[in-house]
Amino acid sequence: MVDGQAILVLHDARADALPLDALLDAGQPVVLKGIARDWGLAQAGLRSVDDAMAYLRGLDAGAPVQYSFGDADIQGRPFYKDDFTRLNFEVRRGRLAEVLEGIAAHLGDARPPTYYVASLLVDRALPGFTAANGLPLARYGIDAPPSMWIGNRVVASCHFDAPENLACCVVGRRQFTLFPPDQIGNLYPGPLEPTPGGQVVSVVDFDRPDFERHPRFRDALATAQTATLEPGDAIFIPSMWWHHVRSLEPFNVLVNYWWRRSPAFLSSPLPALHHAMWTLRDLPEREKRAWADIFDYYVFGPAARAGEHLPDAGRDLLGPIDETRARRVRAMLINRLNR
Repeated sequence: MVDGQAILVLHDARADALPLDALLDAGQPVVLKGIARDWGLAQAGLRSVDDAMAYLRGLDAGAPVQYSFGDADIQGRPFYKDDFTRLNFEVRRGRLAEVLEGIAAHLGDARPPTYYVASLLVDRALPGFTAANGLPLARYGIDAPPSMWIGNRVVASCHFDAPENLACCVVGRRQFTLFPPDQIGNLYPGPLEPTPGGQVVSVVDFDRPDFERHPRFRDALATAQTATLEPGDAIFIPSMWWHHVRSLEPFNVLVNYWWRRSPAFLSSPLPALHHAMWTLRDLPEREKRAWADIFDYYVFGPAARAGEHLPDAGRDLLGPIDETRARRVRAMLINRLNR
């Protein structure tokens, strides 16, 4: 396992007084100790795995769920085959009760098959769960429907998420290893497609790093921050921070909340990245440098700079993007891409 600097821990945070503004302003990972310990599922898990599974079964709406399944050989690491064109697990659909039964059948195995339900929409799959399990984010003006992650000893390879993330370790323990966004080049990201979980992941094996093949990973390790969360602990992961997550027990449940601070009418930046790779990456170097200057002027520099010398009426898309301008940009892009 990777060792790193300990993540800051807040021992006195309360669910009814979350320091969200301070966390967002600081932009650093923070552990909120024990903030979800009183949840019904957390208390059931502290009693036994059987009680935790019974708690989930009691709320299960019976709708099919999607989950990852891998045989014992993948050792709990949903990842790639050697050629990086295929994944080493399969995606299945079934009832949550079937997944829990599969996990329960291998609780004592040293090398169990991997079961992993990822990003399950709680309000749809487990109606009534949030009544006794949840953080009151709505009172802070945050619309963040909870998602649930259920599995055995699973490793989520190091990746980043665009939204802010507040993740609650509810059953079992989890080890988090985090890196700031500027470490992307030292983490050796894998293919954009396919991916094990919808996001590009580091191809470094954190258990057995190959420093001859991935020498810059040593530089990433110098920036690593780590924490092991106990049941009821939560962690704030700022937007774009890379995080490697290891579930440590035979049965583990995590609930997380994702939210964006930008307005809903602003699109995800990821399609812009894909478009830029298509249109800019393979240009001659001189042209790329020129376009870098243009992007710095229009996008990465001060937002108002490109239009500040024009009257308001003449700024058009150089003015702040609002809902109306967002619709116009979207229509313009669709029209151009369809030519």
